[in-house]
Amino acid sequence: MVVLLPFYQNKFIEVGCDEAGRGCLAGPVFAAAVILPKEFKNEVLDDSKKLSRKQRDQLRAIIEKEAIDYAVMSIDNIKIDEINILNASILAIHEALGQLKKKFQFIIVDGNKFKPFKKIPHQTIVRGDGKYLSIAAASVLAKTYRDEFMEQQHHKFPNYDWINNKGYGVEKHRKAIIEFGQTPLHRKSFVLKEAYSKLID
Repeated sequence: MVVLLPFYQNKFIEVGCDEAGRGCLAGPVFAAAVILPKEFKNEVLDDSKKLSRKQRDQLRAIIEKEAIDYAVMSIDNIKIDEINILNASILAIHEALGQLKKKFQFIIVDGNKFKPFKKIPHQTIVRGDGKYLSIAAASVLAKTYRDEFMEQQHHKFPNYDWINNKGYGVEKHRKAIIEFGQTPLHRKSFVLKEAYSKLID
């Protein structure tokens, strides 16, 4: 078991950020920003992809209760098509940061690309959600909020099985796109032919 690090730096108030849903064929991208107290500890918290649903749901309640501040925002598929998924992911993080009431002085972000937010220093960290508690906490919030959204949308568009695949390009989802076409939530800028080309060949 690897216990995640509390901070990238300990001099300034630090906020961790992550997103969920970049690789999906449908739905928004969600992002979260989390400021944790210095004394925060949790031996279960990790990259949300490594956790079970039960663990994520339990951790979400803990994070929302114990965080100094947090925010979750989303950018819809229409905007994703307009500005591309990378820019939409960064925009979602910026909007989450903008919702925080607690002032922060340093930003750490999962991944290797980010745009400055209000001239506040930042550091990108590849696989940061498996290294730092605040980024892992943001990954849990972003994923649980997005999963919840896609499960709600499943009831409007049940043919695509979003309750199970959350909009990712699994075989059942790709087959549904071929049979039923795209919904208003599908990202038209994603090359769907490539996404399900194996089924066509």
